[in-house]
Amino acid sequence: MTDVALSGLVPERATRIRDLIADVPDFPSPGILFKDITPLLADAEGLADVVEAFTRLALADGVDVVAGMEARGFLLGAPVAHALGLGFLPLRKAGKLPPPTHSVSYDLEYGSASIELRSGTLTPGARVLIIDDVLATGGTAAAAAQLVEKCGGVVAGLAFLLELEALHGRDKLKGHNVDTLLRVDTTSGE
Repeated sequence: MTDVALSGLVPERATRIRDLIADVPDFPSPGILFKDITPLLADAEGLADVVEAFTRLALADGVDVVAGMEARGFLLGAPVAHALGLGFLPLRKAGKLPPPTHSVSYDLEYGSASIELRSGTLTPGARVLIIDDVLATGGTAAAAAQLVEKCGGVVAGLAFLLELEALHGRDKLKGHNVDTLLRVDTTSGE
């Protein structure tokens, strides 16, 4: 079941946003139900509602800069940073930024990966809101928080459009303020 509680947005607006997220079965592999936010991004009103909701979270957490995880975190985080009049930090997959970079590696089901932040782009002590589209197992989000801290920043919070509750990703983020706009119980298929 989907919980529609979009940070102060009326239930009708929250439900509309939920309905703009498409389910794509068996992508990227059999048995996976991919949550596609492309229809939401293409809808001006829906995207504005999401940016408004994330902006409220950022104001409540008192942030200095917004960071987004590659790649859909860029699409959501950059307009939030713009709305707040703040800078935006892209947290990129390894090898996508010119050196020097700071890097954190983490484990995946099928191997390992790394994310990077360009050295010198984060002011030490800055309060950072990390944004991404989906909180699933939490590995990438935990690595993003670790990377921000490694670079001298303070993780003010992590914010996600959608949380797949059955995967318990929130458990890997203990000690951090975690907000999700929509929560989905993946065991029910919603």
